[in-house]
Amino acid sequence: MGSEQTHPETVSVEISGCSKHDARIVFDTLCACFTSDRCADDIPEEFHETRPTVWLGTFDVADALEGTARPVKLSATVDADVQGGYWAIDRFRTTLDSLFTVHDLSKVPGDQEEELHLRLESR
Repeated sequence: MGSEQTHPETVSVEISGCSKHDARIVFDTLCACFTSDRCADDIPEEFHETRPTVWLGTFDVADALEGTARPVKLSATVDADVQGGYWAIDRFRTTLDSLFTVHDLSKVPGDQEEELHLRLESR
């Protein structure tokens, strides 16, 4: 018999306020921990020189990958908006805390989901 999903297991991530290089570092690091809709060859690009760019990714936190993800060096801070069910957000946040110094900027709780606005820095 198949197992029933009892809670949402995906987390949506929007990254902004950083260079495309730092966006790639964050996504590559998270892809070493969770399956994602972002492929290894999905390289963040900046499409406009003066307008801010936002990069998106969805991560399935149900089965964490046995990756070799370690804290990484970012050239500057990275803003991340993270949205998902409470269980998924807790699991995702635990992983973020192991990889980055994470600053909570705001939290918007919902009925079945929550949204976090975070700032990531190198550990």
